[in-house]
Amino acid sequence: MGLTKQYLRYVASAVFGVIGSQKANIAYVTLRGGEKGRYVAVAACEHVFIWDVRKGEKVLILQGQKHEVTFLCPSPDGIHIAVGYEDGAVRIFSLLNGESNVSFNGHKSAVTVIHYDGLGARLVTGSKDTDVIVWDIINECGLYRLRGHKDVITQALFLKDKNLLVTSSKDSFVKWWDLDTQHCFKTMVGHRSEVWGMVLLNQQNRLLTGSADSELRAWDINYLQEVRKTAGEPKVKKGKTLLDDDNDEDNEEGVDESLEERILSCKKAGSILREARDRVVSLTADAKARVIACHGNDSVLELFTVLSEEEVQKKMTKKLKKAKKKAAKAQEDAGEEAAEPDGGEDRCCKPQPMYEFPNSSCTSAPSPIRWVDCLSCAGGELKVALLLQNNTVETYSLRTSDKTPTANKTARLTLGGHRTDVRTLAFSSDNLAILSASGDTVKVWNRSFLAHVLWSLSVAFSHQSGKLQIFELASGSLLETVDAHDGALWSLCLAPDQRGIVTGSADKTVKFWEFELIKDQGTGQKRLTVKHTRTLQLEEDVLCVKFSPDHRLLAVSLLDCTVKIFYTDTLKFFLSLYGHKLPVLCLDISHDNTLIATGSADRNVKIWGLDFGDCHRSMFAHDDSIMFLQFVPKTHLFFTAGKDKKIKQWDADKFEHIQTLEGHHREVWCLTISPSGDHIVSSSHDKSLRLWERTREPIILEEEREMEREAEFEESMAKGDVPVVPGETQGEAAPAGKKTVETVKAAERIMEALELYKEEIRKMEEHKYACEHAGKELPPPKPNPILVAFGKCNLSLSLSVFQPSRYVLDVIRKVRSSELEVSLLVLPFPYVPELLKLFNSYIQQGLEVELVCRCLFFLLKIHFGQISSNQMLLSVIDELRVNTLSKVREIRDVMGFNSAALQFLQREIESKEDVMFFAEATGRLVEKKRKRRKRERAILTIA
Repeated sequence: MGLTKQYLRYVASAVFGVIGSQKANIAYVTLRGGEKGRYVAVAACEHVFIWDVRKGEKVLILQGQKHEVTFLCPSPDGIHIAVGYEDGAVRIFSLLNGESNVSFNGHKSAVTVIHYDGLGARLVTGSKDTDVIVWDIINECGLYRLRGHKDVITQALFLKDKNLLVTSSKDSFVKWWDLDTQHCFKTMVGHRSEVWGMVLLNQQNRLLTGSADSELRAWDINYLQEVRKTAGEPKVKKGKTLLDDDNDEDNEEGVDESLEERILSCKKAGSILREARDRVVSLTADAKARVIACHGNDSVLELFTVLSEEEVQKKMTKKLKKAKKKAAKAQEDAGEEAAEPDGGEDRCCKPQPMYEFPNSSCTSAPSPIRWVDCLSCAGGELKVALLLQNNTVETYSLRTSDKTPTANKTARLTLGGHRTDVRTLAFSSDNLAILSASGDTVKVWNRSFLAHVLWSLSVAFSHQSGKLQIFELASGSLLETVDAHDGALWSLCLAPDQRGIVTGSADKTVKFWEFELIKDQGTGQKRLTVKHTRTLQLEEDVLCVKFSPDHRLLAVSLLDCTVKIFYTDTLKFFLSLYGHKLPVLCLDISHDNTLIATGSADRNVKIWGLDFGDCHRSMFAHDDSIMFLQFVPKTHLFFTAGKDKKIKQWDADKFEHIQTLEGHHREVWCLTISPSGDHIVSSSHDKSLRLWERTREPIILEEEREMEREAEFEESMAKGDVPVVPGETQGEAAPAGKKTVETVKAAERIMEALELYKEEIRKMEEHKYACEHAGKELPPPKPNPILVAFGKCNLSLSLSVFQPSRYVLDVIRKVRSSELEVSLLVLPFPYVPELLKLFNSYIQQGLEVELVCRCLFFLLKIHFGQISSNQMLLSVIDELRVNTLSKVREIRDVMGFNSAALQFLQREIESKEDVMFFAEATGRLVEKKRKRRKRERAILTIA
């Protein structure tokens, strides 16, 4: 019996080269009470990097799992950060230790917006699936799902001190939601195109929205309930005066206006004209809503200030004086000139920006702005963080109190990655150094310390110009630039004897170059150069060139979809490999010169014999073009990289797919394998470089195929829709959770626990009957091994009749709080009666009363019809009603007694030691601030 060929598994080892992914926003965070504005959080593919902008170093990495990060939102207390992902999941990380203990899964597609409420107890998320979900962070569960938008959600904001929510979407609507009733009570239809952002200003009395044009629209918000209380007018009279306004453009057609206007009214107050003419990409404000930051698709950031009423009055007084002086000078236009300042006092006129970043202030930004965040600090200093589209983070600071504020660049993070896509990778001969080259830079990395860049060089060679450039790594200096080709230089290969190179170009030539040492005229020292020796003229553009390891043959792929093989010494034609339907983009020759593998844009890999040019096998490899192919040294195994974001390993002898390496989120351009074969480095359009390491774990191909099928099943389940009950229409509010593999497994564990419980009860009843029939005590039956292990883990329990029921409760308790309702929803109804009986016993014993009540109420809500029609369950439900009310009342009394005792102790300590507890002191401070805000109302600057 022959030995089975063994394959070893490659696993992801590190991600480097990415500073900030463009898909998610940038946010200021605070670490361990550090300085404000020093740390920024950015997405790095599936991870989140916390950068110290002062030192330019990563101080914390929040580890992701598989899917790309799409949105970041720090909590109001600065201790946590909520992270949204491409698959619709939301995870909350602690900024103290970088761990995630809370996760929510309710959206079917990428999360596009996340925001906390003022207390940090609730979270609202919006997604590409057009749903808005409100989550309870304390109880770790979803509250409800709000439906009504028809396109991607772009913004969602809680209103402080009011249980209201405002959302915007690409469907051009802004919706107001009453969270008490989970109902949309107002829809604003004043926008003609997508609404890309919103901010609340002036103590939430004004809403600023940005859409697909150059205009920021301002809306005045009047909370009608507060107006009625202060004015003392009857409700009907106030409603009539508001409804009689014929100029209100916000009311939705076909909806009763009286219902919309009960809570608030929102009318257009004016607009701000932006300098940019394209759509708003990002619109944000600082925590105090004193400065608004806005930008489009260019590199210009516009800042608008929000002035207080006193500042506005001062500016208006100055403008009136100037207008009077002009009127005195021009007597013939005195009437017209005097009328203009009176019109300027109208608060419904168009506001103008107080100041903005001019184009000259952003000259240092080499790329358009993708995201922005701003932070107000002490002394009127404003800090701005920009995430650029070229994998760069920049920070600016300016003083808003200056007459002409100027932005000063404080930091720029560029060292940790390339500005453009990496198209060339190479390992050093000792497996320690990695070279990566992009369109403008070449960087050399130490494999052991990937975050540290050893050298940062200039261009290695220019594809478009056909020039070949030689650098010295020690000094990072350019030694020579050679005009190698007349067209783009597409491929370069080092000769096996390391005495020269060969280049292939779009000018239909292959040129051979030899290394030689010459004396530098400037320094007088010898330096390396290349000497052109031979030229091979071809009929088509050359895409790829490769020497055979024995230096006997040269393989050249041409634009006509063929691969030509020539003898290296005489350049005579040897073989022509034809069969691909599209051009061959990559190829490689095995170490023993027997096989050549080609990868094409037709998504196929072909394995050829190098002796006769016969095609051994053609395999469909990727779902898109194959960009790179390379053999593992001293083996017939090879790797391919494609535009389908995957890297695959193949066996050229057995023609089998061995392993798929998934991790990149965009097209994979190239990869390189270390000389030892233990490491792989790959580069992608997502700006990341990934290091893969070979482990000692063997790969079993059948298990790999099974894992792939499970992954496909999970993806299909995540995309599956909830079945609609016939005769029922989809409402605005719905449950927050969704069915996932975890919820199905949780439901299966509950079912298994119930089956085990029923089996143990049956065995105990049989043992009791046998003892009665025999008239003596028989040895008890052996308990299930799972229960024995459960009893050992819970030393407080003994092997009694209650232990199987305790095991069921333990299984329910271990289900994630955010997945509990969906798991019970998946549970078949035949298990519900037994579960209700167990709930009754749990409540009688006082075990996990809160958890049991939550499960009980949910089961009653979803199975009400079946439970109420079952006569056997009515007695159980009646007993549950009595026991639940008495137990909850008992727990409430205990909590009330404890609360009263604590208040008594507080009064005693305050009277004896003459101190005030923090809660009351904080409450008084908040009350003072609230009264002060009533006196000082900030409004937008008026021209």
